[in-house]
Formats: sequence, structure tokens, C-alpha cells
Amino acid sequence: MSILTRRHLLRHAALSATAATPAGAVLGTAATGLGGCEPGDAEDHTATAPSAATRLHFPPDFGWGAATSAYQIEGAAKEDGRGESIWDTFSHTPGRIRNGDTGDVAADHYHRYADDLDLMRDLGLRSYRFSISWPRIQPDGTGAANQRGLDFYRRLVDGLHERGIAPMATLFHWDLPQALQDAGGWESRDVAYRFADYADIVFAALGERVPVWLTINEPKTVVQNGYLFGHHAPGHRDPDAAYLVAHHLQLAHGLAVRALRATGGTGRIGPAFNLHPCYPADDSPVDGSSPAAEAARLYDGYENRLYLDSALKGSYPADVLADLGPDSRMVRGIRDGDLEIISSPVDLLAVQYYTPIYVTSAGGTERRWPTSEAEWQQIYPDGMYDILTRVTRDYGPIPLTVTENGLPTPDVLAADGTVDDAGRVSFLRDHLAAAHRAVTDGVPLESFHVWSLLDNFEWAEGYDQRWGLIYVDYPTQRRVFKRSAHWYRQVIADNAL
Repeated sequence: MSILTRRHLLRHAALSATAATPAGAVLGTAATGLGGCEPGDAEDHTATAPSAATRLHFPPDFGWGAATSAYQIEGAAKEDGRGESIWDTFSHTPGRIRNGDTGDVAADHYHRYADDLDLMRDLGLRSYRFSISWPRIQPDGTGAANQRGLDFYRRLVDGLHERGIAPMATLFHWDLPQALQDAGGWESRDVAYRFADYADIVFAALGERVPVWLTINEPKTVVQNGYLFGHHAPGHRDPDAAYLVAHHLQLAHGLAVRALRATGGTGRIGPAFNLHPCYPADDSPVDGSSPAAEAARLYDGYENRLYLDSALKGSYPADVLADLGPDSRMVRGIRDGDLEIISSPVDLLAVQYYTPIYVTSAGGTERRWPTSEAEWQQIYPDGMYDILTRVTRDYGPIPLTVTENGLPTPDVLAADGTVDDAGRVSFLRDHLAAAHRAVTDGVPLESFHVWSLLDNFEWAEGYDQRWGLIYVDYPTQRRVFKRSAHWYRQVIADNAL
């Protein structure tokens, strides 16, 4: 492994995310600033907001949505036949999660899903992106389905349809059954095939009722936070294992695509990648020959092209493979036919954007913009435009959906029952404006999902960070629309900013 790669890995330890790990994408716009906030704040960036006379109208059928994941909101960790996941194990390990928090109860969505569906309806959502808990369907990750688990998701999907909301289901959002981890986890090639079996069960039960499927959520976050730095389950620190895991996650994605195709169903399917623009820290052109530009290209290879190229072009980036070296477990683990499976044609690509990355000539990173409460997240809306246009430019006009974008803010439930999260309104307005600009410039963006619908268990941060449009008072499980929810409801009603 090269010196640059080692620096890359070490520098990423400081960037590891909770909602998403920052990613990079080499691409073209120059960095232009936002005024306003100091690091750690999320102030009202009014400079980029459109005036009433210049409202930004989205396409008539635009899919306004919000997103969640199973372990972060469901709770009911030991009910109705659900098995243990690696996040149950990890969160119950002392010292792993802030304040010793776990997802045992979370937002209690498993018991309160009907009320939460009513909140989605009241919010005006047209699309809801959720994930299915693998250990709720197969407690040990193999064998027959747990009917009670399938029934829960049938009720959820039926309730969405009854309220006129399109379901968007993610098959894997990090909650691997612990029994499969005990058998090797994603380091084991066999787990990719077990994932295909699980996907087949879910497709058979729900396929005709779910118009859009997402396979693997943020494989890069599993690789980086789960296997490079140990911040997330399963908590390993093994760079050589990490990129073998990347290959097996990509293989699992392709096998799930083929499983859906084999059903003959009409559902659409694609992966969900967290992608972020990567810029040379010396402000040189991204296609230039400066040391920082060259470092940014390799950084982008590990961050984005490793996943995009394999899924959409059928090849891994040559610079990344060369940097890993022929003796790496990933390179040795690639078998004939794997990339053909990985690049099985998809119907759409889910993009998740949170932050830009600025790469130095030494392969490290530096901060340019104010951060949110999540110290890894630099607030830079133009990065949304950059990554969306980059994907369209480099990979063709594949339909895109933004499936995560948001930030944590220091939300407090006031005595009058309101939550004034002005910073989230500003953030979303500016990022939606950037997305609109991308649509205007030809990007085939179909929908946008705010992360997150509800405050939830935020992985290693436990319940300290609040990312939701809807406030959750955890002792009582009371739900309260924040200012951002009221604002977003109006955006959806107007189909415009």
C-alpha cells in the first residue's frame, strides 16, 4: 500500500461520519463561498435564497420525500422474531456509542408506524425512503422468512399507498445479521450470496407494491467506518479487509439486481452511494497536473469511482487497483464474472450528498467551510450541483434521486410546543436551489429526500444529534413538526422554492 493511500486512510479517520461518511468526486466548479456562520453553527445563509419574484419551480412530477433507516427508528429490537444485528451487538458494547445509547427503542416506529404515516401524509410527502431490517426478515441471515417481519413491512407499504405516498425501499442499511458476522461478515464472499437470497424473499413478498428498490446503502460508509476506523459496526480496523468488503458489497448489489430481474417484476432498482465533490486544496484546476490535483484524483478514486465505475461501467478504477497493489485482498478476491454481475444494468442511481472534501498535495484534507454539529460536515451547497452534474457528465443520463441530504441542528422543544430549527431551513433551501440548478442544466433528477424524517438513533453519536424534520421527545415519544417541517410542507405544496 502506497504512502499516499496510507495518508488517505489516516486522514479519513478524522472525517468519518455518522449519517454518512464524506466522499469525493473530482469535478469542475470553483469553490464559491457562503457567508454567515462560524464552525459548529448552521446559520441562515440568505445569500443564495431566491426572491419571491424568482421562484424556482421543480418538474410537475417531482418526488418530494424524506428518508429513514430501520435500526435508527424502529426499536422493537427483540420483538416478533427479529434476530440480532451487528448494530445491536456494537451499541451494547461499552464505549462504542455516545452516552451508552442503543437502538433498542429508538423512535419506536415499529409500534407507532401508523401515526408516523399520518405525519408523512400531513407533511405532504410524495415519496418515503425507508429500509428493511434483514434480521427482522431472516433472524440468522439465512433460511426461511420470518412472517411477522414481512407482515410489518406489508402493513407499512400498504399504509403508504393508502396515503398516496410512493414507497422506496432499501434492502440493506448496515444492520447485518450478527450470525452472518460470526461467519465472517462482509469479508466472506458467501454473505453476498446470502444477501441475494434475502433480497429474493423480500421481492417475492413486496415486489409488486414497491416501485423503487435500493440495494446497498452507502457501501463506502461500511468500508470506512466499519472496517478502516472502527467507528461503526462491526468495529474493525483493517485496511486490507476493508476493500475486500467493498468488493463483496458491490457484488451483493449486482446479485440483488439480478434477483429482482429474475422475478419479472416491474420495480426499478439501483444502488445508493454517498458522493461528494473532491477539490484540490490549492485551488488548482481539478483536471490539472499540480500535486494537489493528482492527489485529489486518487482520493476521488477511493471515494467515488471505486463504486460508480464498477456499478455503472463494469470496471474498477485502474489508479485505485494500482495503489492497492496486486497482493491486496480486494485485488486477489476479484473473480472472473464478478464485474459483469456488479454492473448488471440498473434503472436509477441514488445520490447522497453531505459535504465537500479538499485534498492537499500530501493526500490529506483541510476544511474550507463552516461545519454543522457534525464536525465532518462542511456546509457547501454548490457541492450538490457539482456532484449531480458530474455523475450525469461522466456516466450518462441515468435517472437520479437524492436519497439523503440534511444536517443536525441543536433543536430544543420550546415551552410553546415549537421547535425553531432555522439553520435546517437555510441548509435545505440552499441545497434544493443547487439541485434545481442541476435540473435546469440537464440533470435527470427525479426526487429529493431529506435526511431525516424523524430524529433518531444517529449511530455512534447516539441521540445527541438531531437530524429530523420532526422532533422526537424520546421519554414520551411525542412527535412535533419543527419549523423546517412546516417550511418543507409548503415547498412540496408549491412544488417550488
